[in-house]
Amino acid sequence: MNASRRNSEIPHPSAKGLRSTLIGILANMGLVLVKGAAGILGNSYALIADAIESASDVLTSFIVWIGLKAASKEPDADHPYGHGKAEPLAAVVVAVALIGAAILISIQSVEHILTPHKTPAPFTLIVLGIIIVVKEGLYRYSHKVGTEVESTAVKADAWHHRADAVTSLTAFIGISIALIGGEGYETADDWAALIASGIIVLNAYHIFVPAFTEIMDAAPPSEFAAEVKEIAETVDRVIATEKCLVRKMGFEYFVDLHVIVNGDLTVREGHDIAHRVKDAILEAKPQVYDVLVHIEPFEENLPESATFF
Repeated sequence: MNASRRNSEIPHPSAKGLRSTLIGILANMGLVLVKGAAGILGNSYALIADAIESASDVLTSFIVWIGLKAASKEPDADHPYGHGKAEPLAAVVVAVALIGAAILISIQSVEHILTPHKTPAPFTLIVLGIIIVVKEGLYRYSHKVGTEVESTAVKADAWHHRADAVTSLTAFIGISIALIGGEGYETADDWAALIASGIIVLNAYHIFVPAFTEIMDAAPPSEFAAEVKEIAETVDRVIATEKCLVRKMGFEYFVDLHVIVNGDLTVREGHDIAHRVKDAILEAKPQVYDVLVHIEPFEENLPESATFF
């Protein structure tokens, strides 16, 4: 038996994600201008690299926004399971873009290390301090939203903010070393940018892995399936549960469940039990969008995968 639901009275989970992503886009647009200007006027390539990273943030956040919009669309004839894959796909694009930005920053950093230049201006430290606070705040806000709505793309966008905060922190340290060390330490700023590029690649890896596994229909944590089986086993006349397959599509989950009942029941009675199982799961697990219940007759030698209440 197959059943699904979409409560039109409850805002779609993507609504929060879209709002947090839009806030990030607007904030990054402002930071690109501030970092770029401060980097050029203050003779800091670490700040200019930071501006480049923020510019990539604007682009990737927009990609996340498009992915969230697509993932929130209702299922249609061509996409009967919905458009949820657009959400982790957007996260993969973010990870790839981060790697591209890291490569660009590292190349430019090496060029500046090999080219003599002036020490960055002291005022750049004030600019970087403000940027670190803003970006860390955006990270915490976006990560909180991403966790609430279980969005891989929003979490990826959050990590992009954290990557920006880290690059700003390394730039702050590098410029501080250059100013304190004086002559001969001018390249500390550029070394900081180079180190930041490595950190960005590490963040990209942490974004890419969960997004890619979701695209490949990897099972969610085993606790989720266990909880679904426990809910089904509370339904009257359910003897046990066997297979429980769960996959995540964007913001929601699809469940395939085998329920074991008395083999002497009529088709109508088995159908009614399946309905009650479905209702119980959907009520207890709002994030479950669709449930497919398969009725199995009770046998003396049940498979080892069967669990009893």
